[in-house]
Amino acid sequence: MISVEEAQKTILSTCRTWGTDRIPLEQALGCVLAEDIRADRDFPPFTRVSMDGISISFDDFEKGQRIFPIKGTQAAGAPPLRLKEAGVCLEVMTGAMLPEGTDCVIRYEDLSITDGQAHILIEDVRQNQNAHQQGSDRKAGDILLTSGTKLRAPEIGVAATVGCTNLTVFKAPVIRIISTGDELVAVNEQPLPYQIRQSNGYTLQAILDQNGYKSTRHHLPDVEETLKSQLGEMLKTTDVFILTGGVSMGKFDFLPKIFEELGIQKIFHRVQQRPGKPFWFGKGEGGQLFFALPGNPVSSFMCTCRYVIPFLKQCFQQDQTILFARLAESIHFRPNLTYFAQVKLAFAEDGCLVAHPIQGHGSGDLANLVDVDAFLELPAGKDVYPAEAGFRVYSFNF
Repeated sequence: MISVEEAQKTILSTCRTWGTDRIPLEQALGCVLAEDIRADRDFPPFTRVSMDGISISFDDFEKGQRIFPIKGTQAAGAPPLRLKEAGVCLEVMTGAMLPEGTDCVIRYEDLSITDGQAHILIEDVRQNQNAHQQGSDRKAGDILLTSGTKLRAPEIGVAATVGCTNLTVFKAPVIRIISTGDELVAVNEQPLPYQIRQSNGYTLQAILDQNGYKSTRHHLPDVEETLKSQLGEMLKTTDVFILTGGVSMGKFDFLPKIFEELGIQKIFHRVQQRPGKPFWFGKGEGGQLFFALPGNPVSSFMCTCRYVIPFLKQCFQQDQTILFARLAESIHFRPNLTYFAQVKLAFAEDGCLVAHPIQGHGSGDLANLVDVDAFLELPAGKDVYPAEAGFRVYSFNF
């Protein structure tokens, strides 16, 4: 049995990518960028008018002039006009280039225009006001999006702004979630008194989807030859396996034996933690990764949040948010195991994140997860975890 820290280090050491694709910009939403995107020119690319009104030379205003004859209109999308004489102005539209010879924009709201002349009604006027200076946001050549960025609407817009019609993104791995157990029936079936519906596959698929990773669900019976043949077939087309059940000490927990027969290397089996102690991790001859998790729903969900999702994020070079919270009340836990307490998170008046423990009824109590936001990781080696002490949290709903 290995520690949580050793399990994490071992899993992350197997991180890899599955190649890249070049795809059209309009298909890239939700993908993970596999290249840096740089500004092809300054942002903004010219000094841009940010309010409708007039543009003047600030020097004329400083000399006391308040009435300016209007000599033309600078429209957005048109080449820049030039102020050809002192003491006059040009009307300007939002998004237009600031006319040459001007360095100050006065809003229409601060003007009175009569007989082709603009009367400035305010005294609080500053040089360069209402003019978004060229290059003030980003300079040409600056990195705007880094490899590992998940592409949301803003990132798609930035890519379009710099003329990227196609983007290089990481290929998504083929992920299969496989539940095992003869006690499980389909969601649309009426279970007998000794049966339960298949929930693990839906729960794990949902948390993967929530983090941007697509997967497919499968269920296999506790029949050794069937398990072996179907897993052997799936090996040909799968990159990451997430299995639930079949890895503990029961007479029908065949998976470790089947893995060995299929040439799947055991990297570790059993982790010093609760829930999720029977966790099995291994690697296939073709580089496939196997996360074989306990069948209890809280155990499999915790292991997915704690190990599988961080693994996928590192594979895609994505930043991982690290959260800490302080305990709202003491927790007593005697076994020498890392304990993942179910907690509800809230912000205290001082802005710190506080974890309120909500105790379920064991690792089979899936319903308790509805009332919590995260797992609070309490390291092994203590009997009491005092109120106000801070610990890392793995959030799934905060």
